[in-house]
Amino acid sequence: MGVPKQKSDKAVEAYRSIGEAARELDLPTHVLRYWETRFPRYVRPVKRPDGRRFYRKSDMDGLRAIQTLVHRRGMTLKGAKALLHERGVDIVLSGDQVVGTILTGSPVHDLQSSVIRAFSGREPSRGSRPSAPLDLPDGEHGSTERLEAMLDRLSLVKRRLDEVRQHPVS
Repeated sequence: MGVPKQKSDKAVEAYRSIGEAARELDLPTHVLRYWETRFPRYVRPVKRPDGRRFYRKSDMDGLRAIQTLVHRRGMTLKGAKALLHERGVDIVLSGDQVVGTILTGSPVHDLQSSVIRAFSGREPSRGSRPSAPLDLPDGEHGSTERLEAMLDRLSLVKRRLDEVRQHPVS
């Protein structure tokens, strides 16, 4: 993905050009420019009058955090932005264990898992979401048993929603 990765000989605090930053992160330069527009709070390189960008340590940390969430954790840009806003760059960069706990231990994740279990009768795979429309086994279309089972499933989802409402994510 992108330009071949090379270890930078520069000091950690030194400014990096967009090419150096892209090589260090193993990302194309257009991705860095795009993330600048989507995450202006975390990536604000110094721009010279001629338009060249220079990334500070804080910019590089922001890019690493975004890369961790989007490319390694599979989050959407919107989700990554929300998590960075809520937890901060330092928490994301502090290690996979912390980020994993935040992502999989949240009430929203638990609710999503409950919905998947309720409607499919199986455990969700990592990052999966309920599919629509729901696949119905042959012979169950329109039956009373089918409707009762669906009502039970919806009741379970409602209980989980009530639990999440009682303990909102801060």
